[in-house]
Amino acid sequence: MQVWTDVSQVPPGWGPSVVTLGNFDGVHRGHVAVLTRMVDDARAVGAHAVAVTFTPHPAQVHRPDEAPELLLGDADRLELLAATGLDAVLLVPYTLGFARQSPEEFVQRYLVAALRARTVVVGHDVRFGWQNSGDLTTMRRLGERYGFTVDVIDDVRPGGAVEDTPAHRRWSSTWVRELLARGAVEEAAQVLGRLHRVRGVVVHGDARGRELGYPTANLGDTVGMVPADGVYAGWLRRAERRPDGLPVPTADRLLPVAVSIGTNPTFGGRGRRVEAYVLDRTDLDLYDEEVVLELVARLRPTVRFDTVDALLEQMAQDVRDVRRELRTGAPGTA
Repeated sequence: MQVWTDVSQVPPGWGPSVVTLGNFDGVHRGHVAVLTRMVDDARAVGAHAVAVTFTPHPAQVHRPDEAPELLLGDADRLELLAATGLDAVLLVPYTLGFARQSPEEFVQRYLVAALRARTVVVGHDVRFGWQNSGDLTTMRRLGERYGFTVDVIDDVRPGGAVEDTPAHRRWSSTWVRELLARGAVEEAAQVLGRLHRVRGVVVHGDARGRELGYPTANLGDTVGMVPADGVYAGWLRRAERRPDGLPVPTADRLLPVAVSIGTNPTFGGRGRRVEAYVLDRTDLDLYDEEVVLELVARLRPTVRFDTVDALLEQMAQDVRDVRRELRTGAPGTA
């Protein structure tokens, strides 16, 4: 998949294209359903399938104090968009200057001149251009003027895929945020169609986990919504190479972890942390590596223990629970 951050990067003569617009935060099952159908339609008519999206999220520019917490950073969003089969993504830097374009200026410059759109795929609630003044009627009118058709997609709904879901509920990033805010990562995975992920660089902590026999990888500034405080079972995913260029052994690229999210109340912590203990491994040096945590299940809330022994007893139980959730045995077990 090609990625462009400016229309000048689109190859001359690109097109024709089937184009869609959106933020695609989370790249959840609703997004995937629409995008894979769009890719199939583009293939059927010999066109390229292109998504136009934005960074940062427009709400972070217009309403930074009210902007939703993003489910994904750009790296993960692009990786997941590529998996849908798209030929290209135009990742537009969203600025106040960009936002001042009229609806027609945006369509003419980006969709027509650069991408040579033959079909534009949008939802009923599409908004674009200065102060969101462009809507579905505007897009249809511009399609008639510039020679592209407008394909209107209906909301994609679970259809019984998620238990106890109201019939009117649609797949949405808002729904995922609601679930993550209460730690319901299993339910969030049903909406996403995959495990929720949090990305960050491993930094030095206070080494307390190592002193207790459970060395943890502490993530610095994280990318991707961090769910509610608690202990989770999950996986730690590493890149193929370390920051120093040395290869990471294949067997060490996906590791089972117990993930702790919270303030470490037993030791009077205040700052919120995300840290992961790789089961049965004390030999790993993950410092300065950018890793991805994929969260499978929430085991319990974060609590304060009266003694270190009580904490250690619970940590041992947490590891057993992680094994159960991930169905991974202790070393030497079948």
